[in-house]
Amino acid sequence: MTSEGRLSHFFARQRQLLAQERAAEVERSSLLLSNCGPKLLEQKGLSLGGLGVVGVNIGLGGKTMVELERPSAYHTTPNFPPHSFRPGDLARIEPNVSSTGPSKKTASSKKLADNKGSQQTEGVVYRVTDTRIVIAVDGSDSNSEDLDLPERCRVLKLANSVTYDRMDKTIDQLERFVNGTSGEKMSVEKMRLTQVLLAQTGRSEPVPIADFNFFDETLNDSQRDAVKFCLQAPEVACIHGPPGTGKTHTLIELIRQLTTVSSANPKALRLLVCGASNLSVDNILERLLALPVADKGSKLKVTRIGHPARVMSHQGVLDSTLDVKAGRTEQAALAKDVKNELETIMGVLSGKGKGVKGKSPRGAERRKMWEEVKVLRKEYRQREGGVVNSVLAESQVGRCIQVVLATCHSAGGKQLRNHDFDVVIIDEATQAVEAVCWVPILKGKKLILAGDPMQLPPTVLSVDKKDKKPATQSKTSTSKTTKSQKLTPASQVSDTKSDSSEAESSSSSETETVPSDAAPKQPPKKDKPTPTKGIPVLHSPRTLETTLFDRLEKMYGSSIKRMLQVQYRMHSDICAFPSKTLYSSKLTSSPSVAARLLKDLPDTHADSPDDEMEILATPVVFYDTAGSEYFERLEGDNDEGSRCNENEATVVKNWVDKLIGAGVLPSQIAVITPYQAQVTLLTSLIRPQHGPDLEIGTVDGMQGREKDAVIISLVRSNDNREVGFLKEKRRLNVAMTRAKRHLCVVGDSSTVCHGGKYLKRWLAWLEEHADVRSAL
Repeated sequence: MTSEGRLSHFFARQRQLLAQERAAEVERSSLLLSNCGPKLLEQKGLSLGGLGVVGVNIGLGGKTMVELERPSAYHTTPNFPPHSFRPGDLARIEPNVSSTGPSKKTASSKKLADNKGSQQTEGVVYRVTDTRIVIAVDGSDSNSEDLDLPERCRVLKLANSVTYDRMDKTIDQLERFVNGTSGEKMSVEKMRLTQVLLAQTGRSEPVPIADFNFFDETLNDSQRDAVKFCLQAPEVACIHGPPGTGKTHTLIELIRQLTTVSSANPKALRLLVCGASNLSVDNILERLLALPVADKGSKLKVTRIGHPARVMSHQGVLDSTLDVKAGRTEQAALAKDVKNELETIMGVLSGKGKGVKGKSPRGAERRKMWEEVKVLRKEYRQREGGVVNSVLAESQVGRCIQVVLATCHSAGGKQLRNHDFDVVIIDEATQAVEAVCWVPILKGKKLILAGDPMQLPPTVLSVDKKDKKPATQSKTSTSKTTKSQKLTPASQVSDTKSDSSEAESSSSSETETVPSDAAPKQPPKKDKPTPTKGIPVLHSPRTLETTLFDRLEKMYGSSIKRMLQVQYRMHSDICAFPSKTLYSSKLTSSPSVAARLLKDLPDTHADSPDDEMEILATPVVFYDTAGSEYFERLEGDNDEGSRCNENEATVVKNWVDKLIGAGVLPSQIAVITPYQAQVTLLTSLIRPQHGPDLEIGTVDGMQGREKDAVIISLVRSNDNREVGFLKEKRRLNVAMTRAKRHLCVVGDSSTVCHGGKYLKRWLAWLEEHADVRSAL
C-alpha cells in the first residue's frame, strides 16, 4: 500500500510541475507582449490585428459576446493568417497598433489604459472560424462594468491562469479525499477508484460477463476484446489505439453497451465522456448523433458542455450543446426576454446594435445604462441557472439516459457541479496532463482511458530534462522555475520544446525517487512493470509529459490495457515500419486498405504506364537531398526562431504539382513539417496555385487526422548534423502515419541519420523499401 509520505510527495510534485508550467507560460507571454512588435506578434500567432467589431450579444452565463472580423477596408482577404487562438484561450481586445517595431504605448492606448473600464476588454475566446473570432467577456467581473471598444482593434493572446487554477484546485480536492479531510462524503465506488489510481490498493479481479451481442457486427476481434475488457473491469481499463485502428469506433460501441440494459450491463449507466481537445469531443459527439435508433428504443440523449470547436459548421453538434438545449426549455422563455433586453442595451452602448446610428452614449447616460445592464445580468444568470439545471437533470428522470460530453477542463465548470456519473471515459488521454484528467475522474465511479502513448504527449513548455531534482514535501514549496525553451505560441511549440531535449526518452519510463524524510524507505528503481496481482508502486512524475495512461501502465503493466491491432488507414508498406518499431509488429493492415494506392481514386489518371508507376502506384517515396547542399535557414533572432528550407520547399511544391496534375484533388493532400517557418514558406508557394483545400501544417496539428497523400518536409540539413526534435520518435510516428495511400518524405539523409538510433533505422528502412529519388 502506498505510504502517506509517498502520496504527499506525489501531490507536492504535481503542484510543483503545474507551478513551473504556469510560470513558463506567463514568462513566454509577458516577454513576447513587451518586447515584440505587432508584426512579429502576428507572425508568432499571438495576435490578430486590424479587426473590426461585427456585433455584441449576450451568451450563456450573461457573458458579453464580442464578434470580430477583418474589415475589407483594411485587408485584401477576410481570412485570418495562421494563429494559435483556440476556444478557451484568454485574450485581450485593445486598440490596433500598426507599428512594426517594438510595442509602445501610444497616446490613445495610454488613455484607454487609464480608463477605469479598460480592463473589461479581457475575455475568453469562445469561437474561432477562418474569418471571425468571438471573445466572451465575463459580465460578472467587477472590472468589466463598461465596454468601450475601439473602432479598429487587435486581439492579443494572454497567459491563461484559469486552467492552472482549476488543476491546482483539483489536486487539493483529491488530497483531501485521500486524507479523509474533505467535507464531501465519497461513495465507496469513487473511493475505490481513487485508491486504485493512486496505488493504495491493487485492482479488483475482472467481473465475468455472459455472452452478449455487439451492436456493431463489423468490429474486429481486438476491438471486441477491448470492449469486453472495459465492461469487465471494476475500476479502470485502458484502450491503446495506434493510428487508424478505430479507437473512436470502439468507444462508440462501448458507450452503447454501457447505456443499454443487457446481460453484460444490468443497469443503463450515466456517462461523462471527455477528451483532451474540443476536436476529440466533437468527433465522438458526431458519431453518437449518427447512431440509428434501436427497435422500440429511444434515441440516446446527449448534451455537450463547454465550447464546441465546430458548432458553426455542424448543426447536429450545435443542437446538442447546452447553449441550444437551454434555449429550448419552457423556462428559457422567461430568460429570453431578459436576454433580448440586455442585447438591445449592449448594442446601444457599443454602437453596433440594430438601428443604432451615430456614436454610443457618453457620460451620465452611459453610466445609467450600465446600471441597467448589471441588474439585468443578475436576473438573467438566475433564470439561466434554473434552465441549465433542468437540462442536465433530464439524465436522472425515468428512461432518459444521458451522455454528457466535455473537455477534461470544462468538466470542472459550474454546469456540472454536484453531478456524479457511473463511468468516466477520457479520449486522447495520452495528450492530457494527469492533473486535468482528475477533474472529470472525481465525478465518476469507474474510469476508461483511451489513447496512444506512442503518439505526441501533452504540450509542455517547462520541460527541462537536465533539471529533474525531486520535489520537496511541502505543499507550498516549488523549485526554481524552469524557463521556457522558446518563446512561441502553443501552435508552434513543435519548434521549441524538444530541440534541446533528449527526445529518445519515453515519458512512460520515467520514475521519481522519494526523499528519505518522505517515506520510511526509499523505493527501489524499477524498469519492469509491477505485477498486476501485487500492490503497485506510486511514482511521482518527472515532467508533465508523464500522463495518467503512462503511469498506470507503469504501475500495472500491460494487463491494464488492450491494444487495437488492425489498422484501417494505411497501405501496408506505410504501416510496416511503425508497426515493427513501436507496436511490436502487432499492428496489421486490414485487407480493405493494405494494397490501395492513389491510382485507385476515381479521378486519377496518367499519360503513360511509367507516369502511373512513378506518381500514382508507389506507396512510399523518399526524395533524398543529401549532397545537394539544400541547407536549412533560421528564421528570427538567435535560437528563438523557427527553421525553414527553401530548396526543400521547392521539391515539395514540384511533387504536389505532379500529384494534382495526375488527378489527385488538393483536398486529398496534406503537406506537413515540424517547423512553423516551413509551413509559412510552403503556404506562400503552394496556396496561390492550389487553394486552401490543400492542407499545410505542422506535425502536431495533424495528430488524429489523415489524408490520401501526405508529403513530409523534414527541413533539417546542416554541416553540424543537428536534427533537433526530429529525434522525438513519437512526433515522427505521427508524421508517417497520417497517409492512407501515399507517403512522400523529403529530407537530407546525411543530416537526419545522425539523429539517434530510431532515425537511423527509419532511413535504413526507407533506403530498402521506399522508391528513393534524387532531389536534383
